[in-house]
Amino acid sequence: MTVNDYTAKLDQPLREIAEKLQALIDAAMPQPGAVWHGHPVWSLGGAPGKTPVAFFKAYKNYVTFGLWRGQEVEDPSGRLTAASRQMAVVKLQGAEEIDAELFASWIEAARALEA
Repeated sequence: MTVNDYTAKLDQPLREIAEKLQALIDAAMPQPGAVWHGHPVWSLGGAPGKTPVAFFKAYKNYVTFGLWRGQEVEDPSGRLTAASRQMAVVKLQGAEEIDAELFASWIEAARALEA
């Protein structure tokens, strides 16, 4: 399964959220995403999940966007919420909740942590 396959299977409004996230992450990462452990993940290493940076995962009523080392990313907006290990996430119920500039800055910061 590809990231496009994963996204295409989602119902609206989750599909719209996933498509917007996919475009943002693809633009910020040097390698395309891959489905790893059942959801899209973008990594810097040579294989899915090797040096992971960002992901999203759809649930019944929302999509979670996350960064593996997100707790280390500066977030003056306060929107990133601490998750397990060093991860930080944002739960999205509509594509309008995605601030492209803010999310791109988070992804760039998370990517820089792994460089």
